[in-house]
Amino acid sequence: MSSRTLNLIRCSDPAALGQAAADVVLAALAAAPEPVIGVATGSSPSPLYKALAASGADFSSAAWFALDEYVGLPPGHPESYAEVLRREIVEPLGLDPQRVHLPDPHRVDLKDAARRYERQIAAAGGIDLQILGLGRNGHLAFNEPGAPLDSRTRLETLTEDTRRANQRFFASLDDVPTHCLTQGLGTILEARHLLLIVRGAGKAEALARALTGPVGTDCPASVLQTHGHVTVLADDAAASLLS
Repeated sequence: MSSRTLNLIRCSDPAALGQAAADVVLAALAAAPEPVIGVATGSSPSPLYKALAASGADFSSAAWFALDEYVGLPPGHPESYAEVLRREIVEPLGLDPQRVHLPDPHRVDLKDAARRYERQIAAAGGIDLQILGLGRNGHLAFNEPGAPLDSRTRLETLTEDTRRANQRFFASLDDVPTHCLTQGLGTILEARHLLLIVRGAGKAEALARALTGPVGTDCPASVLQTHGHVTVLADDAAASLLS
């Protein structure tokens, strides 16, 4: 791309971060008659969804696409991202569940499920604003280190570090899935605007590598440097290694 915009906004507390992120999302919703929003799960974007729920905005015109979904959990499992999105986004925002999409982890042919998800996104006109979190090892969605920078939605094996980071949501490490379906880095980069939300000192090194280190597969989030329009919202702890 000939021009690139990367805005870094530091926020002192979760409420300020959530409101700043909500302002970005509400602007995207107002900018298109049928906006398409990509949503992330995890603790970092939680303040955003709380702020959106409190905004009283009308979300009925938007379509919503999840970044990823675990493979191997039964339908309705409370930690499946379908259920997390239902609790954190669909019900609080009053969304039509038919307009909230996830890759289907229950298909026999998971490669076909990944291709179908790519087609769904394309049929919706592409994603206007993609909300992202950041893994401690620099992963975006579930694109672990080593993922091709032009990868598409696919089956991915989760690293032990990622599984341990997510163990807090499960009874034990053995209960954390080993695989997932995830949007690829190439898929993510096709969104017109990327909104990265990062919280906590544990993410500081990954954020510094993503924004100031070399672009490469060792830190998947480094692809943010190649995108034309990125907004980064970070609390003081996460931004502590940035000048």
